[in-house]
Amino acid sequence: MQTQAKPAGALAGLRVIDLTQMLAGPFCTQILADHGADVIKVEAMTGDGTRVTGPFCADDTLRDFGGYFQSVNRNKRSIAVDLKSEAGRAILRGLIDKADIVVENFRAGVMERLALPTRRCARPIRA
Repeated sequence: MQTQAKPAGALAGLRVIDLTQMLAGPFCTQILADHGADVIKVEAMTGDGTRVTGPFCADDTLRDFGGYFQSVNRNKRSIAVDLKSEAGRAILRGLIDKADIVVENFRAGVMERLALPTRRCARPIRA
C-alpha cells in the first residue's frame, strides 16, 4: 500500500483561499504555496484572465495556460466558480469556512456585495 507524502514547508497544513487576479495577489499566494500552504485559487467559469497571456510553447494550440499564469500560480489547486450565482457563492462560503486565510484583491465593496465573509480574523490580508 502506498501512502501519500505529507506536505513539506513551514506553512504545511495551512489552507488559503485565493480570490486574487493580475500580479500582486497571485504572487502573494504563490509564495504561500511555495512554503507548503494548500492554496485553492478560485477562478471565474471562464478561467483567470491571465491564462491566455503568453508566452506559450510553440506546440501549444489551445493557448489557455500561458507562461505568465503559470509563473504566479504554481503549487496551487484551482476551482472554477460562478460567483454571480447563489450556488457558486454557497460553494465559496463553504471553502472559506474551512480556510485559515482568504486573500482577495477585488475592488472595495465587492466581497460585501457578494455577501462573502470579510472579517474572520483580526487582520485580514489584502493583496
